[in-house]
Amino acid sequence: MPFPLRRGLAVLAASCLGLSAAPAAFAAGCGSNSAHEAFDVQGLKSELMVTALSCSAQDRYNAFVEKFRPKLLSEDAELNGYFRSAYGRNAQREHDDYITQLANVQSEGGLRAGTIFCMQRVAMFDEVNALEDGADLSHYAEAKDIVQPASFETCAAPVAESRQGVVRRRVIAHHRTRA
Repeated sequence: MPFPLRRGLAVLAASCLGLSAAPAAFAAGCGSNSAHEAFDVQGLKSELMVTALSCSAQDRYNAFVEKFRPKLLSEDAELNGYFRSAYGRNAQREHDDYITQLANVQSEGGLRAGTIFCMQRVAMFDEVNALEDGADLSHYAEAKDIVQPASFETCAAPVAESRQGVVRRRVIAHHRTRA
């Protein structure tokens, strides 16, 4: 089973915490921002990786990564910051889960498409190869209908709150109601 139960539960729990299965929902309220851009570029990178592995186009994927290495590293750092801000000490696990879910949902789409998948997707390598720079890559990724496992509706990561901060607020609120 390519989508383990634990990850399925994580997606369900995430949807209760402000995530949605509708890919357009993220873009609707945020406009263009660094977190949105990072998710778009990561989605494109994953789509190209799945295509490379499914269609024996690893050399083309490697050329893509080499050409856009600075932009890909920058967007990965942006995602790391997003997950650190949103999940605190669980950031790496949540980020890893996202990357796994992203690859799984894109692989499942490829399996559903069958033999036409490679004919449809390999052309993306020609398209990204024609791009000039990282800004072009961002615009391309935003314009593509890249499948994501969930859509982050916040424009920026919510601030992770320590357990101590939550307890302190409850104590203060409790004292205020008694006064």
